[in-house]
Amino acid sequence: MARRRGFFAEMQHQARIAEQRQRQAAREHSAAVRRAEQAQRAAERARVAAARASEQDRKRLEREAALAHVEARQAEVEELNSTLQDRYQILDSLLTATLDVDDFVDLETLRVFAEHPSFPRLDLKVPVPAPKPIPDPPLPVKREPEAVKGLFGRKQKTAEAQEAVERQYAEDYWAWTAATEELPARRAAQDAAHNEAERRREEQLAVETAKYETECAAREAEAKEQNEALDQLIAGLGYGTADAVKEYVEIVLANSVYPEDFPVTHSSVFEPSTSELFVSVRIPGPETVPTIKQYRYVKANDEITPTAATQKDAKDRYATIVNNVALRTIHEVFEADRRGLIRSISLELGTETISPATGQPLYVPFVAVAANREQFSGLDLRAVVPAATLAHLGAAVSKNPQGLVPIASGGIRRGNE
Repeated sequence: MARRRGFFAEMQHQARIAEQRQRQAAREHSAAVRRAEQAQRAAERARVAAARASEQDRKRLEREAALAHVEARQAEVEELNSTLQDRYQILDSLLTATLDVDDFVDLETLRVFAEHPSFPRLDLKVPVPAPKPIPDPPLPVKREPEAVKGLFGRKQKTAEAQEAVERQYAEDYWAWTAATEELPARRAAQDAAHNEAERRREEQLAVETAKYETECAAREAEAKEQNEALDQLIAGLGYGTADAVKEYVEIVLANSVYPEDFPVTHSSVFEPSTSELFVSVRIPGPETVPTIKQYRYVKANDEITPTAATQKDAKDRYATIVNNVALRTIHEVFEADRRGLIRSISLELGTETISPATGQPLYVPFVAVAANREQFSGLDLRAVVPAATLAHLGAAVSKNPQGLVPIASGGIRRGNE
């Protein structure tokens, strides 16, 4: 069963997982770009060759195309083998990978500060623009009557033209008067509409501001709560309390990231009276480790096939992983505990599987070992053979972890005995 990490341990673990995924994505992207460029160059060469080809060249080009296909498949095999060897290299170096890393965790680096996004509705902080004022209507202007044409009836025509001018002026005047009388109401309605729009803006701004301030306060409270918990952890670690030491160990081990396809989990208990830490480690079963020696291309059927590793190689590789993880865990805890609160470590490492006999979950222990700080600090882990080191420490070790053979019963010898 997977064990739930504490908050700070999970935070550290997720940060390291993110870094690991980012590095893996960068490697995969580079490989994809490289393959795409190679394919593009090959396609361009083929296009140029085809354009230049004559009937006499076609057989030669077909031979060259077949050769290019074989080369491409061989390149594919090389990439598969390279990826396989990279994975083996990572699994085989689980111990040495941690030796160049300082496993100490400065708890102050886990202090958090609330980060607030910008206020999302800056548009509401801008007042509604005032409408353009309604202008006064222009005063009507009496036009001059049109000039009378012709020689006959001029007097009557002049009178009619003047009458038309007076009539038009009267209409324009009454229209002006009506518009002038309506002007205060129109201006009042315009002002009311603007004031209403401004009121709605201010109302919505108040709602959005309150929402934003509530969210900021929640982030501040969460940060404060986390920092108070961190202060309690730091204080507890200063006193060497069991819970604080246990949580610090969780953070340290969560900071130790294994390959995503080979997750390792830990749980621990600290006994202050003896300064001993009990650590339980769970690793994936042997089925998660490749048992392929290499890939090869079979030209006859145009297939890429895996060549299986020998049973001895597969058995030795998984046993080495088991031994490396056990020593790595002890090393990381002792190195991270600069104050020397932990004087000894008793560790049990195993895997969880399904019993072929009952079909029920089954725990299989592979290693039980105890070591005190002085004893372990005398080891040069860069030069040791892990199996020999565990034997030197008096560990009980499975004779065949790959075959899910458990250690003999009897428990772990205490590191301070």
